Amino acid sequence: MDNCCGVDSNKTAGKPIKCRAAVARKAEEPLVIEEVIVNPPKSGEVRIRIICTSLCHTDITFWKLKGACFPMILGHEAVGVVESVGENVTSELVEGDTVIPTFVSDCGECRDCTSQKSNLCSIFPMSGSPLMYDGSSRFTNIKGETLHHFLSVSSFTEYTVVHAANVTKIDPMIPPSRACLLSCGVSTGVGAAWRSANVEAGSTVAIFGLGAVGLAVAEGARLRGAAKIIGVDVNPEKCEISKAFGVTDFIDSTSCGEKSVGQIINEMTDEGADYCFECVGKSSLVQEAYSCCRKGWGKTIMVGADGQFGAELMLSSSEVLLRGKTLLGSFFGGLKPKSDIPILAKRYMDKELELDKFVTHEVGLEDINRAFDLLIAGKSLRCVIWMEK
Repeated sequence: MDNCCGVDSNKTAGKPIKCRAAVARKAEEPLVIEEVIVNPPKSGEVRIRIICTSLCHTDITFWKLKGACFPMILGHEAVGVVESVGENVTSELVEGDTVIPTFVSDCGECRDCTSQKSNLCSIFPMSGSPLMYDGSSRFTNIKGETLHHFLSVSSFTEYTVVHAANVTKIDPMIPPSRACLLSCGVSTGVGAAWRSANVEAGSTVAIFGLGAVGLAVAEGARLRGAAKIIGVDVNPEKCEISKAFGVTDFIDSTSCGEKSVGQIINEMTDEGADYCFECVGKSSLVQEAYSCCRKGWGKTIMVGADGQFGAELMLSSSEVLLRGKTLLGSFFGGLKPKSDIPILAKRYMDKELELDKFVTHEVGLEDINRAFDLLIAGKSLRCVIWMEK
């Protein structure tokens, strides 16, 4: 058994590693820093030494679920270094590579992964399973108790095991505290504007929900040259914060009087915004967004997920038929991780994509519960959690 500090992959490859992890044992209870055992990768998998990870609202959503598979190692936004590879991993990934694990797989072989029209891998679809694709876990505690995985990543640990289809190699020169943001939230938002919606220069954009994903949509729309970007949120403090991300107009949805948000947006634009993004995950907001996207060519893009999976949408059939508007879902912004994440990383290194403004706090692993407190209180966008700080 090898401890994590100063690990030499030549000595640890093929052996279990003992390291620290923040374990969620019960819903809504503080995570516990424990010693865990991370077993070697099996066929098609890699073991990664996590450098840093960031907290996403999706982590909190599942942490609150009473029926989740506890104990569990949460976390799905991270950057790390490949410590060892299992059998049948192609030369694309080798020991020492700097990589980003993602909850979206990209096998490069199935019909979806080889098509430019889809990023929904057919061989390794996202299922929400608390185990690896072979139905087993690579984590135990020191007593042998099985610890469950989370969204194919589990990054609140110094070491993790991820399938190669969920790992993207990146330029090691990008700062880790910025690279980890590309695992989920920022890529999802920027991708929704770039890939899913294909926002055009000079267009009008409305964004419902100005968390990190919504602000990433604004960042993507800004880079695409949108003329008007309207941000909608229940928190009036987001008015000033969002300006840095390109938001030109702000609506406090709690202070609209007798008018709906949709009515106000219709009045602010030429019969509706060209693109409306729902970034919260509420069916009622999807309907509101659809009501204020422009007839003829308006697009409403569903981006958010807050645990209301399966909630029904109520849309007027006449509005769908006669208004010529489009409603589409955007999973991970429509991006293909292995090809698109390196592009976003380069845009950051070229000082085009501004990632720095997303990071509001940084803590060590031992203070991970503070990151939860900050995000729940609405005081942070992204808190970076360092394994060694």
